[in-house]
Amino acid sequence: MAREILLTAEGKAKLEKELHELKTTGRDDIAEKIKVARSFGDLSENSEYDEAKNEQGKLEARIIELEETLRNAKIIDESEQNNETVHAGSKVTIKNLANGMTMTYRILGETEANPAAGIISAQSPIAKGLLGHKAGETVEIDVPAGKISFEIVEIA
Repeated sequence: MAREILLTAEGKAKLEKELHELKTTGRDDIAEKIKVARSFGDLSENSEYDEAKNEQGKLEARIIELEETLRNAKIIDESEQNNETVHAGSKVTIKNLANGMTMTYRILGETEANPAAGIISAQSPIAKGLLGHKAGETVEIDVPAGKISFEIVEIA
């Protein structure tokens, strides 16, 4: 069974747009590059042709990946969200009890995760440890570096 992939409506629209562009202009651009490279003659020693074919393979692989992601997408319905417990779609502020550092994360699906922008995957160790808990609770989470205790400061 395929794994469910969490997306926001905005994230889904972005992936659909990318897929459309790859299937239309992306494929057309690659076809043109292959056509031009073929005109250079002997394909056995034609690096432009090899490069264009490699690009075509990468483009087709990305198309397959996007189609699979969209086929298994579950849209996070933000109208059903509540601030009672941490769930996919939550924006949560946590405090590391060992060093007092406070961090705010939005928990989304892996395709939209961007830790540098404060967006973590619902499949990450920290998100998994926070899911289902309430503001004010202390949770101990196993991360690759060991166990870390966090206090959930706020859920938005």
